Amino acid sequence: MRLLMIYCTKFAYKTSVKGLEQVDELHESAQFENALVGFIHVEPDDEQHLSTVQTKLVKNLKWAARKNETNRIVLHSFAHLSEEKGDPELTKKIFDNAEERLKSAGYETAQTPFGYFLDIDVQAPGHSFARLFKEF
Repeated sequence: MRLLMIYCTKFAYKTSVKGLEQVDELHESAQFENALVGFIHVEPDDEQHLSTVQTKLVKNLKWAARKNETNRIVLHSFAHLSEEKGDPELTKKIFDNAEERLKSAGYETAQTPFGYFLDIDVQAPGHSFARLFKEF
C-alpha cells in the first residue's frame, strides 16, 4: 500500500468521469475544511497481508491527523502511486473498514466517490507535517 497524506485547509471535489463500470452513476460534490486527505493506493500484495495493511493505514491516518490537529479525515482512492493496482472490490473493502475504524475512534470520516475521476480543489499549507508519504 502507498499512502500520500495531505493536510488541507480546504479540500473539495466534484465527480467528473466514471472510471469503473461496476459503480453506480453519481453526480456528487462535497467540501471539507481542516481535513487530512489520504490519497490511498492499494496494491495486489496487500491482500496477502490484509490485517496488517488495514491496521497500518488507520494508524498512519490517525497519527497524521493528530500532528495536524484535526479529527477530520477524507479517504480518497488514488491509484496513481504505483504501477500495479489492487482489485477494486478489495480496495473498497479496505476503505470501508478504515472508515468504520476511524469513526469508532472518534474521527469525522468521509470517502470520496469510489471508482470516479474527480475534479478536485486542494488548498494545503506549507508546514512540516502537511504532506507525508508512507509505503507498507
